Amino acid sequence: MTVARSVSDVLDDHVTLEVECIDRMYLNVYQPRLQHAAGVVWFFRGHRGATFASSALMDPISKGFVASIHRFCRDGDVPLVAFVRGQRKDDVAHEHLAGFEAEEGVLFVGRAQEKTRVFRTEKRHNPVTGMSYPWIVSSTGVVNQFYFYCVDADFGPFFIKFSSYFPYNAKLCVNGNEWAKRQAGKAGIAFTALDNGFAACADPARSQKVCDRLDAAKIDALLRKWLRLLPHPFTAADRAAGYRYDLSIPQAEFSLTQMLDRPLSGRVLFEQVIRENLDLGRPDKVGLIFDRRIVGQGPRASPGRFRTRVLTEGVTPSLHVDYKHSKIKQYLQTRSGAAYRDDHQ
Repeated sequence: MTVARSVSDVLDDHVTLEVECIDRMYLNVYQPRLQHAAGVVWFFRGHRGATFASSALMDPISKGFVASIHRFCRDGDVPLVAFVRGQRKDDVAHEHLAGFEAEEGVLFVGRAQEKTRVFRTEKRHNPVTGMSYPWIVSSTGVVNQFYFYCVDADFGPFFIKFSSYFPYNAKLCVNGNEWAKRQAGKAGIAFTALDNGFAACADPARSQKVCDRLDAAKIDALLRKWLRLLPHPFTAADRAAGYRYDLSIPQAEFSLTQMLDRPLSGRVLFEQVIRENLDLGRPDKVGLIFDRRIVGQGPRASPGRFRTRVLTEGVTPSLHVDYKHSKIKQYLQTRSGAAYRDDHQ
């Protein structure tokens, strides 16, 4: 067989499967009414009836929430792991996942101290009477974060991270490829799995339709389901009054996986991709800085990175493109045939 020598030739003649899917999504889980000082003041004075809004009122909520987490771990025989500096949290999750046999449940709860946004009290003085009074201000602090690493019947492994301090903002991390593989299996579509996607599929058109079904409503339903199962910092009365968590997306990654008929085709494809993007030979590491300055109002340049890099680790290269806050990563995976991946966020 004659090996194709251009990107278009390989994509036209040697791709056996192509699947595009939401990959990882990292979402803010927050109470919209408690993200500013005035909303916090109203929570304690208007909703809970306190005379003054003060961080002293937050302390018993925080202690009760942390106590409920420890009780949850003790009663459910869920390991509570203290993460250490430099430890990869995903590695710990994979260790626990290897021995997990249930359809869904909590793998473990991890604890780590991290800097986050909090509210605190400042003492201020009335200029007329000279009396002091508490004043709520936004600040930052290093507080305990609790990571609930779980397995869901529909989404597979995911985690939700809660701050242990008011207003108890959280993060939700899900993997769309894991969701798609589980849904394809439930639909009776035969496939061979990659670590994070599909390596082969008996019905590519149906598998793509499965991937396309993942939407905001399904992710929101996942959050609501597990908020009912996990310890919650706010009371039922708080939630009934409208203090419910909402979702926003600070980071979203999307993947395009193209399976090739043999590894050699993948190597040809990726060498051409690198050459067409840089044309700088075979470096171990190259950074090409975009020669442009995007300016808004005034002399200040737009923030963010503008660069293209090729990184070679061993014999597996990857191409990285940064444009302001967006990134593209292209790489070749040969452990299960040859899979060309295009991940962008």
